[in-house]
Amino acid sequence: MRSDAARGHLAAFVTILIWGTTFISTKVLLRVFAPIEILLIRFLIGYAALWCVRPHRLKTAERRQEWTFAAAGLCGITLYYLLENIALTYTLASNVGVIISVAPFFTAMFAWLFLHDRRPGVRFFFGFLMAMAGICLLSFGKGADVQINPIGDLLGVAAAVIWAAYAILTKKISGFGYHTILATRRIFFYGLLFMIPISWAMGVHVEPRDLAGGAVLFNLLFLGLGASALCFVTWNTAVKHLGSVKTSVYIYMVPVITAATSALVLRETITPTALCGMALTLAGLFLSEKRVQNKEDLIHGTDCA
Repeated sequence: MRSDAARGHLAAFVTILIWGTTFISTKVLLRVFAPIEILLIRFLIGYAALWCVRPHRLKTAERRQEWTFAAAGLCGITLYYLLENIALTYTLASNVGVIISVAPFFTAMFAWLFLHDRRPGVRFFFGFLMAMAGICLLSFGKGADVQINPIGDLLGVAAAVIWAAYAILTKKISGFGYHTILATRRIFFYGLLFMIPISWAMGVHVEPRDLAGGAVLFNLLFLGLGASALCFVTWNTAVKHLGSVKTSVYIYMVPVITAATSALVLRETITPTALCGMALTLAGLFLSEKRVQNKEDLIHGTDCA
């Protein structure tokens, strides 16, 4: 149905448009808050919003399911976003946007190792090497005006690995049959729970005056309501109407949106070498992902993650 397809494409585009600019908002907020402080405030807002949208309690059928939710919260909320935010303190927002896009490679590997999916073929590994070459260009080819410091880029790769683990866990959670908003809120709960000891160890201290600035408040609400709460709903809506293959193609727009907005908002310089790195990374992703995803859908059918 054309109307359903149009609704799905619109939902996917809105999701990617928001996710592609989250790096920029985080970079702006890092001028005021520490990475863990941004993470804590962002998901507190998102958690509260999900409660308002669907004020119903989730009762899990088994304790084993509760452990899966906890692991997803630790990986997808606490560790992933903490690594991402710290990476932004060391490297360009456009770099992080491209590097995080490598997560599907690790997801495919984890699916093969832990979910017994089909082993990736030569095309997959060739695409992976192309993407890694692109990341190296982004990390080390910034020119003489930038000191070579790959710490931020390596943290971005670590975040991509963590996100792949989260993807495997959410694939299991989707099979539990719970409402998407309720399942997402439970993941948020455990993510926030794991942030408590980290916040205590890192000495989180947020005062009301820190939230007073208009730009600060806007970016916090953007991350909390938009990127953390809304995007989970819109992304799953897109998968419902388009299927997992068509929807996943939109993720390759993230680096383009991130690079464009970082140049416009943060005045970051995108060098020709960085452009080549972005192109090489995206080409590798397309080459590797297309075949893997098509086979996955033929074997398992179209699902809602």
